[in-house]
Amino acid sequence: MVLAGYYSLFNWNGLGPLDQFIGFDNYTRAAGDPVFRAAVGHNALIVVLSIVVQLPLALGLALLLNRRLRGRAILRMVLFAPYVLSEVVTAVAWQLILQPSGPVNSLLESVGLDGWAQLWLADRDLVIYSLFIVITWKYLGFGIVLFLAGLQGVPHELLEAATVDGASAWQRTRHVVLPLLGPTIRIWVFLSVIGALQLFDLVWIMTKGGPSNASVTMATFLIDRGFERSQIGYGSAAAVLLFVISFAFALLYQRFVLRRDTEGALTRSVR
Repeated sequence: MVLAGYYSLFNWNGLGPLDQFIGFDNYTRAAGDPVFRAAVGHNALIVVLSIVVQLPLALGLALLLNRRLRGRAILRMVLFAPYVLSEVVTAVAWQLILQPSGPVNSLLESVGLDGWAQLWLADRDLVIYSLFIVITWKYLGFGIVLFLAGLQGVPHELLEAATVDGASAWQRTRHVVLPLLGPTIRIWVFLSVIGALQLFDLVWIMTKGGPSNASVTMATFLIDRGFERSQIGYGSAAAVLLFVISFAFALLYQRFVLRRDTEGALTRSVR
């Protein structure tokens, strides 16, 4: 990061001498670049969608799979399997699935829903949401496993006491399970937001930020400008901005959200 910050102060293509010092012009350029601003907006949209969609979905499935169900182990394996696939395999597979003549459109046409067939990765209004579906499919299993681990720490005695007091299943979940699962949920939100801010692999392989920058993220932007277009100084400035945004979020989240969890884990030495 120190080198990236240093390179960001120069107009440099990565090959010639590092002698064109331009100060903070690359940062000013990024602030006024509509493509970079769009990239920040796309990352922010993925963050919001992750919390609004993935959190309740993963939590609900974890609560379901925590019950005694026939075939529960198989269901857990099926839901977790996408997470262990590499991003490259996932991206290539879904790129083929979402092609205009791919399985999704073919299935829609076969059941008479021709109007629902879309250019999933070529429509500027749909591409970011198509990518989010792939992201959800890929990373939902991680959230489920994390929440299942947290559910193992919920004392059965509290649930039994709530049942004796006449609490319904929803009331037990709302007033007993979710508060005790709070630290796990907060950790998941932290990891999810950081992952969404640094999203690169799936987007780069499936769309490279296209069409017409409709799915560009901060990470794909810095790679495109820094390496594809040999603007190492400008790409380094974008990398520093990505780092600053992620680091600022991490500090603020630690200070205002995770503080009560970490304080409970610390002990003060007694003399």
